[in-house]
Amino acid sequence: MTTTIAPPPWLATRRQFLSGFAAIAAGAILHRDGYAREGQWSPPDGRPHFPPKAKSVIWLFMNGGLSHVESFDPKPMLTKYAGKTIQETPFADVQDPNKLAIQRLVAPDGNGLQRNTLFPLQVGFKKHGQSGIEVSDWFPHIARQIDRIAVIRSMWTTDSNHGAQTQFHSGRHSNDGLFPNLGAWVHYGLASLNDELPQYISFGYREYWNKRDGHYLGPAHDAVPLRVDPNNPLDFSQPERPLSTSARSVGINLIKQLNAQRAVESPEDAELSARIASYELAFRMQRSVPEAVDFSTETEETKRLYGLDLPHCREFGMQMLAARRLVERGVRFIQVQHGGGGAGAWDAHSALRTNHQNNALAVDQPIAALLEDLHRRGLLEETLVVFATEFGRTPGSQGADGRDHHIYGFSVWMAGGGIKGGVVHGATDEIGFHAVEHRHYVTDVHATILKQLGLDSRRLEIPGRKRLDIDHGQPINEIIA
Repeated sequence: MTTTIAPPPWLATRRQFLSGFAAIAAGAILHRDGYAREGQWSPPDGRPHFPPKAKSVIWLFMNGGLSHVESFDPKPMLTKYAGKTIQETPFADVQDPNKLAIQRLVAPDGNGLQRNTLFPLQVGFKKHGQSGIEVSDWFPHIARQIDRIAVIRSMWTTDSNHGAQTQFHSGRHSNDGLFPNLGAWVHYGLASLNDELPQYISFGYREYWNKRDGHYLGPAHDAVPLRVDPNNPLDFSQPERPLSTSARSVGINLIKQLNAQRAVESPEDAELSARIASYELAFRMQRSVPEAVDFSTETEETKRLYGLDLPHCREFGMQMLAARRLVERGVRFIQVQHGGGGAGAWDAHSALRTNHQNNALAVDQPIAALLEDLHRRGLLEETLVVFATEFGRTPGSQGADGRDHHIYGFSVWMAGGGIKGGVVHGATDEIGFHAVEHRHYVTDVHATILKQLGLDSRRLEIPGRKRLDIDHGQPINEIIA
């Protein structure tokens, strides 16, 4: 005779939590234990394809389009020929139609006029570190970390509007439809490092592009949105009435008993068993996630390092410190968006100097602190930090004091995780118009990240979804140590 275990009276108040967060945990369980199958096809077993150099990724994305020529790719010719049209300079051939896949050199200003004059650099550059790499004066803290960084100055993409945000994350133009993001593929391909925490986490607001990350891989591979708030890091993580520690313990023990009972009653129902097991996982996450974003154990020196005492960078600094704590606790992929909402905070069609100076103040110290802190703790060697944006900005002016979107050449950088430090790879021409040396599409960045994690993109497949060569990219081996 089967004994029925009556739930305690407070169990009903947990249903909102279980229906939200537990659904995510259920997907994680199904994925981890090999239950999410289609026919006879078997998903990845969670093991790397070859020995990895990195365990985790921290993906930093500057929404709106950071100017490459005012950050990590200085072009003094822009200042020398400022006010002249491109046709009046020695660089007129950059506008050769044969070189342009999409015609978006400049956009009309508010009066409908085309602005095609070169816009001078709005900031100075200095050489830094033993490598002597030039970095914009707007990023003095990152500049002091430059010997740990590999700058890629030869990126290109194809979407000249902010759908390029989606393109950089998924590798596909928005006109192609919706495809899984890189973080979702990592989550799909690798097993959990810590079953008490989500393995794909996102900080920051994303408005312009679809909030789903997994797409055809399924919602189990979507990022879990997190806030740096130990009292409520997840919107649906708290029950209607607070539960004591003892009540939570009773709940976990009850679920263990339910698991055992159900296993006897339905030994063949693997999916249902996995979903029941997910409740226990969800409660473990409910306890461990708030702890991960609780800074009460951090020293004051560490908090100052990240700029938590400075209003202009406190919010992003908290996200960077949380990212470090999550890496310490075994989270695979942490995605941090800066300037989300609308087209993105870095979208400087006008007032570029003010725009970029203020945005750089918000991110420069926290990002440098992240690199320094990871290094001090011996984590940088196994953590790959990626700094990216959807495209660069035009050499020519837009309006009086801005730059338009620019897809033909821009910069990203990587650090840690088996990447060489103090190197520059690739180049744009003299005015930053075209990537001309070692050109890389966005999926080359993806392939490099996957390689450092021990994954071969071409072995990450799902039935009924043919992936193209451009989806896979090629690792940028020149920057790999």
